Amino acid sequence: MTRIFSGVKPTGHLTLGNYLGAVRQWAEVDQHRAESLFSVVDLHALTVDHDPGRVRRLSRQAATLMLASGIDPGLATVFVQSHVDEHARLSYLLECVATDGEMRRMIQYKEKSVRERARGGSVRLSLLTYPALMAADILAYGADEVPVGDDQTQHVELTRDLAVRFNQRYGQTFVVPRATPPKVAARVMDLQDPTSKMGKSHEAGAGIIYLLDEPDVVRKKVLRAVTDSGSEVVYDRDAKPGVSNLLEVLAACRGGSPEALSGVYESYGALKSDTADAVVELLRPVQERHKELMADPAYVEEVLRRGAEQARAMAKPTVDGAYRAIGLLPPAHDVR
Repeated sequence: MTRIFSGVKPTGHLTLGNYLGAVRQWAEVDQHRAESLFSVVDLHALTVDHDPGRVRRLSRQAATLMLASGIDPGLATVFVQSHVDEHARLSYLLECVATDGEMRRMIQYKEKSVRERARGGSVRLSLLTYPALMAADILAYGADEVPVGDDQTQHVELTRDLAVRFNQRYGQTFVVPRATPPKVAARVMDLQDPTSKMGKSHEAGAGIIYLLDEPDVVRKKVLRAVTDSGSEVVYDRDAKPGVSNLLEVLAACRGGSPEALSGVYESYGALKSDTADAVVELLRPVQERHKELMADPAYVEEVLRRGAEQARAMAKPTVDGAYRAIGLLPPAHDVR
């Protein structure tokens, strides 16, 4: 059976982009067609300056929202990354297989290091090496597929390279995974800057719809979305990024395609109004279920505890095998 791994990083409140680009597909499609593992990858949140209490709160919130979105712990394994030691264990082995050049070519490291140096600062070493941890997240479970947005495909390609290299040098150990980007709304853009991804860690939130935004807040943000010159409502990512972003959001909410909506609307106002209504209705059941789960924190904690046990049982044989393959002496009680 196909196995899937994907995760969400608790560096900010989950957004409409996270939902349309990933979480909804996990709930509606992936968990029903494959053996699925969905993780709050909290170790990745430590690569930047952070508040420990906020990381814990956001990790719990992310897990709760995943469940509220329809991910069923009876069908999928839901867990927190740091609760499974095998991620960190395997990460170091993969650092020993990766090269410095590969790490430095990663787009996120290049962009963030340039920004920090321009401000007279520096980045943490973990920001350089975290692609090895991301690879470990995937390879520890023998995942066949990794559902990701187009901004993360580079990391999956690195994971594939590391898996092939390890297997060639030390013997067949890892499944070589492939990226499976969602077909619609793989990359929802900021409503105030439609050339930039709707990111949950952005400081300014005027163009970002968070999953827990009240309906009035959602409507205000959509109605204030940046559009383009002219008045024609057509889908053209290059010439009309603002309008195209709204068409993509509307299409994703209603289950259609942005191309089919091109030319349907006579004004930007009508498009914004329908998009706002669609987003509010899309988020309503998620927010209602989130409220119910927040009233029962013991249930969420138990889901995460059981999920970590299940994940550990799946990952440990592969990681132990990697330790033996690379030449490390097994513990005395585990000599084979």
